[in-house]
Amino acid sequence: MTSTRERQRAAARARLEREMAERAAQARKRRRTQAIVGSAAALLLVVAGTIWLVSALGDDDKKQNAADGTPGYAQCAFTEVPKDGAAGQVKDVGLPPAQQQDTGTQTMTLDTNLGPVTAKIDRAKVPCTAGSFTHLASKGFFDNTKCHRLVTEGIKVLQCGDPSVTGKGWRKTDGTGGPSYRMAEENLPTDQRPAYPEGVIAMAKTQEPGSTGSQFFIVYGDSQLDPSYTVLGTITGGMDLVKQVAAAGSDNANQPGDGHPKKEIVIKKLAMSDIQG
Repeated sequence: MTSTRERQRAAARARLEREMAERAAQARKRRRTQAIVGSAAALLLVVAGTIWLVSALGDDDKKQNAADGTPGYAQCAFTEVPKDGAAGQVKDVGLPPAQQQDTGTQTMTLDTNLGPVTAKIDRAKVPCTAGSFTHLASKGFFDNTKCHRLVTEGIKVLQCGDPSVTGKGWRKTDGTGGPSYRMAEENLPTDQRPAYPEGVIAMAKTQEPGSTGSQFFIVYGDSQLDPSYTVLGTITGGMDLVKQVAAAGSDNANQPGDGHPKKEIVIKKLAMSDIQG
């Protein structure tokens, strides 16, 4: 028969074995938990690294797109004109950014003494000229300037945008001022008849290519000009005000039907909206 002492020893061994088994099970559970936590942390690091890499590559792609002139951006050449080499008075407000968005539209608003005149500008057609106007408007370049030329014979245009035409009276140099840079022409209406229909707003220039600056003209009646002037946009409001100025006639300072408008129109402020679309 088994003695009492032997039964006690067997019971003790059984308890010890159970305790060891429980400890081993707990150790395995801890290892599994640590492994799961470690895997999750590693996964989070991988995900975070992937997100950072994608973001960095995306930013690099955007920068590269802007530099390469790929869709979404245009590379513009704004050529600086020294003050002592300019034909007229120059207002230096620096250069616009060379990289300009070539998608979306903007609204240009002329707040005049006669009321507002608005125009829609399509950046896809004139990214550089639109970028130039946005830059100039941000500098107050056009503020408190007068539209200095009205043509009522042959063509029908009201010309504005000379920063030197301010205050009272007219000067012989009116119509020769601009910014300290020039740019190439865009969006030429070579297949349009008439090239400049009523409601178009276009850029004035000399006979030389790449001489577009800040001056622009509003066409208030169909005009068959040589299609070498950038079509900036289309008038969407205020054409009646322009026609009021035209109806008053010009002082014929240049020739019959071509001179300063008798009814003054002053651009109190020119503003460009944010790009839409």
